Amino acid sequence: MSEPTHSINATGLADILERVLDKGIVIAGDIKIQIADIDLLTIKIRLLVASVDKAMEMGINWWQEDTYLSTKAREKELNAKQEELNKRIESLEAKIKSV
Repeated sequence: MSEPTHSINATGLADILERVLDKGIVIAGDIKIQIADIDLLTIKIRLLVASVDKAMEMGINWWQEDTYLSTKAREKELNAKQEELNKRIESLEAKIKSV
């Protein structure tokens, strides 16, 4: 008995995945809930599948500024907060000295 053959082999899947990540693919859809021609709810769903390089080429780089995903963004936010606190301390110390 011969083994079953698949229409798409592993090399084909790898090629497809490589193309999708290289070129990118967008899946878009909308969900609307209406009663008597009145929109009650609209949900827009957009999904982009692409490599990081392709996304950055398209100008999409939100993960670099997300403090949950980027240690550089987290450090930047912490430094800004520390600077703000230092200014507030200096302001309070100046008020105390003037009293």
